[in-house]
Amino acid sequence: MKIFVKAKTGQKENKVIPPPLKLIPDAEEWHTVSVRERPVKGKANEAIARLLAEHFKTSRSRVRLISGAIAKKKTFEIS
Repeated sequence: MKIFVKAKTGQKENKVIPPPLKLIPDAEEWHTVSVRERPVKGKANEAIARLLAEHFKTSRSRVRLISGAIAKKKTFEIS
């Protein structure tokens, strides 16, 4: 399953905001993920992956960053 993420780094708290209800079938759904970590040496990406694993109730090893390593919009895969 692919998860599309709008990343917000340096926030006060870690949280995942799911996309609104799907109005158009097969449209991309963007989750907003806020993390405390700054985007330095991949720390924010790792924090986002951990938070997504917790949100989807799976292990961290099953969450993989596919694209957007240095962008605000990222794509993760959960296997």
